[in-house]
Amino acid sequence: MNRVAFVFFAIFLLRDHCLLVLSQNAEECNSNINFNDNVQFDTTAMFCQTVWGDKDYVLRYVQAGTELWSFLLSAPNTNSWLALGFSSNGLMIGSSAMVGWIYQNGTAMVKQYYLQDKNPEKVTPDAGELNVKLNSTTVYTRSNRIYLAFQLNTKQPQKSLLYAVGPYGQLPTAKDELRLKEHRDKDSASLDYTTGRSNTISSPYTGIRRTHGALNMIGWGILMPIGAIVARYFRQWDPIWFYSHATIQIFAFLFGLVGFILGFVVEGFIKAEVTHHKNIGILILILGCLQVMAVLIRPKKGSKPRKYWNWYHHNAGRIMVIFAISNIFYGIRLGMEGSSWYGTYAVILALMLIVAIVLEIRLCRQR
Repeated sequence: MNRVAFVFFAIFLLRDHCLLVLSQNAEECNSNINFNDNVQFDTTAMFCQTVWGDKDYVLRYVQAGTELWSFLLSAPNTNSWLALGFSSNGLMIGSSAMVGWIYQNGTAMVKQYYLQDKNPEKVTPDAGELNVKLNSTTVYTRSNRIYLAFQLNTKQPQKSLLYAVGPYGQLPTAKDELRLKEHRDKDSASLDYTTGRSNTISSPYTGIRRTHGALNMIGWGILMPIGAIVARYFRQWDPIWFYSHATIQIFAFLFGLVGFILGFVVEGFIKAEVTHHKNIGILILILGCLQVMAVLIRPKKGSKPRKYWNWYHHNAGRIMVIFAISNIFYGIRLGMEGSSWYGTYAVILALMLIVAIVLEIRLCRQR
């Protein structure tokens, strides 16, 4: 009992410590902070709002001239790069972003990047469509926060803003030509510069993309392995095991086929370069079609060809499941869905693996 009480006491202490750290790093718009000592332009009359509540991002901006706008973005300092992008349609591809970071030796760096594609190799430094005012860029840290400041020469900045934070401790280096590593998290919102209202942007294709991923996950990544488990470990229940196996695999194939078609729809809409993901998906579909055809030409039990048919059917199924699981995780990364998708699918896989291990031990003992 004393140990249980000690554990709960420790949890409460840890929670209070985390809340204290967050409160120390948090910044409110009504905070009386003087930025003029660090920023290259006047910041006294800037509009202010929290734009990414989960990450405690605070954006300040003001129209400083007829064709001049000032921006100051702040966030908790996590030894990562900080980015503010401007998009015409709320999407990453085709937008431009100001990115800032500070090396361990104190050297500060601010660069404009052109976001040509989601592939980090296509995120080009020293490129973009933003007309940045000369000598207006600054990035600095204070009180466990990082600040990115710059000015744009434009009549009206684009209203769709993109926010992103880089991976922990992985800053761009000269060795990699200052290429950005894939962001750790991102958000997007539309900003009305007159009223200051900010609304989260939801991509019109997000639903289709997630449906594509969910169907493939259910079909190729969950139902297909379950069907294989039924076929291997429940043969004593003949012919129920066969009809169950066949029914599960048919539904798996149909789910996967619809998900495969939606993948091409998504690719056509967002013009993303997902060659490897697509090619693996085509391979999985081909293997699935071959499995369906193999059932139609299944030799009779006891015949000589049946041995070779079994070898092909079993191994082709195993290969398909391996490729499917790998491509599902790869697709989650490409879709930038975050830890919730990774975690959910990983838990499902772990449960299926535990069940398979228990059933395999039972099968070995029976033999």
